Amino acid sequence: MNVQNAAAARVPVTAVGGLISDAMTHAGLPPADVAKVAQLMLEADLTGADAHGVFRLPQYINRLKIGSTNPRPNVKVNRTAPATALVDGDNGMGHVVVSRAAETAVELARETGVAWVGVRMSNHAGAAGVYASLPLQAGMIGIYAAVANANHMPLAGGSEPLLGTNPLAIAIPAGKEAPLVLDIATSIVSYGTIKNHRLQNRPLRGDWMVDAETGEAVTDPQKSVEALLLPMAGYKGAGLALMLGLLAGTLNGALFGRDCIDFNAEPGKVTNTGQFVVALDPARFQKLDAFKADVDRHIRELRASKTLPGETVRLPGEERARRRADRLRNGLILPPELLAQLDKLAAELSIAPLAARRAVRSHL
Repeated sequence: MNVQNAAAARVPVTAVGGLISDAMTHAGLPPADVAKVAQLMLEADLTGADAHGVFRLPQYINRLKIGSTNPRPNVKVNRTAPATALVDGDNGMGHVVVSRAAETAVELARETGVAWVGVRMSNHAGAAGVYASLPLQAGMIGIYAAVANANHMPLAGGSEPLLGTNPLAIAIPAGKEAPLVLDIATSIVSYGTIKNHRLQNRPLRGDWMVDAETGEAVTDPQKSVEALLLPMAGYKGAGLALMLGLLAGTLNGALFGRDCIDFNAEPGKVTNTGQFVVALDPARFQKLDAFKADVDRHIRELRASKTLPGETVRLPGEERARRRADRLRNGLILPPELLAQLDKLAAELSIAPLAARRAVRSHL
């Protein structure tokens, strides 16, 4: 069914959170980790990263079921210097592992002003912006990057998928304004978006993917598995993906390049995903309130700047804040195809489906 001819549904956040929690409990996660995973998956959906929240639940549960993700990891933090640490995730859920890395980065930055924490033996953790935003809670700047869990992008001028969509996110605190949160894939669009289009049978844009043999545009979502994602800004995006892959993967003893495991094509294999989190304390440069006030001033000036005809100024994080408020109030937006997948998963796990948790309230 094409989602363009069917309405997406608004589903209460509590219902989706309950489904995630029950599924993760069934998969063997301890209660504290269940709560952490549910919180971070929901945050992805709340802020608009629709391909990185509950959309991923069936895939996560499958990997836990077949043993390629460890439900009860012994996450170890090795503080390697005053401002650096390496987290070994013991192949646990990425949400659990990376949130531990973010907590460690904040702890170290309180002492040193800045901290870089690398991650190895992790897994897919969802939306990058979620983790860059964690240091905001401590009044700090956050930076996050990861090696994607599959290679779908070529080097500049190449025709082999040797790079992932390796995301980068930067979060900067503000005062009365919403924080600035930049969350980008190094491809034109994330592969999660491609998977979402494939699930809903929605055509791809002509500048997203190309045929590896001919270089021609691929717009049929069902042909996307064999196609190549294009890097953003040409060679610049490919170069950024390469550098982030080395920093998040190779530097930490995680996988990168040809070594990467495609968790879509080979769900039974351990991915040894690499990530890193940086926390920076702006109070080491000036008073925090003064910094936030200045960020607010710049945000307002930028928002009020002149626009091109028919355009509006977009600031990173602004729509994110609006979406979060709307979805907390009115529910998450889930397309029929995803609802069907989640109902199937609930039946397989013998847990209550979304409809039984609370009736879908309205349609868009």
